[in-house]
Amino acid sequence: MNEYIIAIIAAVVALIIGFFLAKTLEKKSAAGAVTAAKKEAESIIKDAKSQGETLKKDKMLQAKEKFLELKSEHEKVILTRDKKMNDAEKRIRDKESQVSSETAKTKKLNSDIENKIKSYEERLSVLDKKKAEVDKMHRNQIQQLEVISSLSADEAKEQLMLSLKDEAKTQAMAFVQTSIEESKMTAQQEAKKIIINTIQRIGTEEAVENCVSVFNLENDDVKGRIIGREGRNIRAIEAATGVEIIVDDTPEAIILSCFDSVRREIARLSLHKLVTDGRIHPARIEEVVKKTSRQIEEEIIDVGKRTVIDLGIHGLHPELIKAVGRMKYRSSYGQNLLQHSREVAKLCGVMASELGLNPKLAKRAGLLHDIGKVPESETELPHAILGMQWAEKYGEKPEVCNAIGAHHDEVEMTSLLSPIVQVCDAISGARPGARRQVLDSYIQRLKDLEEVAFGFGGVNKAYAIQAGRELRVMVESEKVSDEKAAQLSFEISQKIQTDMTYPGQVKVTVIRETRAVNIAK
Repeated sequence: MNEYIIAIIAAVVALIIGFFLAKTLEKKSAAGAVTAAKKEAESIIKDAKSQGETLKKDKMLQAKEKFLELKSEHEKVILTRDKKMNDAEKRIRDKESQVSSETAKTKKLNSDIENKIKSYEERLSVLDKKKAEVDKMHRNQIQQLEVISSLSADEAKEQLMLSLKDEAKTQAMAFVQTSIEESKMTAQQEAKKIIINTIQRIGTEEAVENCVSVFNLENDDVKGRIIGREGRNIRAIEAATGVEIIVDDTPEAIILSCFDSVRREIARLSLHKLVTDGRIHPARIEEVVKKTSRQIEEEIIDVGKRTVIDLGIHGLHPELIKAVGRMKYRSSYGQNLLQHSREVAKLCGVMASELGLNPKLAKRAGLLHDIGKVPESETELPHAILGMQWAEKYGEKPEVCNAIGAHHDEVEMTSLLSPIVQVCDAISGARPGARRQVLDSYIQRLKDLEEVAFGFGGVNKAYAIQAGRELRVMVESEKVSDEKAAQLSFEISQKIQTDMTYPGQVKVTVIRETRAVNIAK
């Protein structure tokens, strides 16, 4: 038992001694770590101080360089400013010297003027004295003549005037009679001479308008694509443009037939774009036709601008320029209306020059005389009256307005321009081959045929095709049902039969198309 207690005590003592030894070793290791950390901190501080000194020296050098650079720039600015001030002082000195020299010249000139004024005044006084002496001598001579002739001066003047009046009347009547007889003899010859000279100075080629256009193809394979599956493409083109497409055995060509040259041009350009692009289907056809229609409108304005520039006409209203451009796609008895108007304008300018009138104003009246033939909507007014109203609306001079309205004697002529325009219009249209009466009546018949269809409700488009043998009518599906479409076709045919005169038969085709369009987003 005692041995066991002694062993426990020895173990406790050994444990305490080990604990103290461990603490002692720990303190020594901590002291070593602290010493090493202090040495490392001192080394870091030393390196930081050396780097700070180096950085400080670099910044000071950069600051000195920047200072020197700013100093040199400042000196340059000061030198430039001094130079400008010196130049300004020099200019001021030059101006002062110039002003002083001009002042001296002005003084000298004023002195010369004063001397001349004095000289003129002296001369005037001498002339006044001489004039008084001449008047006095004239009065003395008159008194002497009155004594000799026993007549006063007033009585002698009266007798002389009476005799001179009678003689002047006789001579004037004889001169007037002779002038009238000579004018009657030479007026007709002079008028013929002026007209012949005017015609000879204007040379214009004549080309009668046709109702068909030929569209050339690279190969016949394109014809099938234009026709489309079961003819859907060609029907879409005809419905969108109102032009009949004739596809026959003619190699590498198809024919576009329509009395309206604007529609034919839209169809031709649209076909060209479709064939070039290669994508031909109904939706693409409608898109291309719409774009081409807008393009034709822009081209009409360009044609009008080029025409007025070529003729030297300035200050024309934009609406009148647009009307001039529309003339390119209109004809008058087969004669192109723009070509006719340009020719009349040139004839008017030449004839006005021959007669000593304003050629520019005459050209203006000649160009605008037929603008009433190209209204955007149909009207019952004669084209001369309509053209005159347009000209008045858009600020043209009264002479020009009267010339437009009077060239077919609808209104009274009030200026010399009016008969000139009338004569030149007749010269341009009366030459052999210039016009063709049958074509104009044919076109008017087709227009009347289309107007009949527009007189019914729900009609969206109407096209006369196949030389007036077919009337194709497009209706709005919301307003016209299938049953109503059949009834509408019958009513239109009856209206044509009762109101119009035409050769052969007219086929009335009413087309009602329903579309459902949605957009996926």
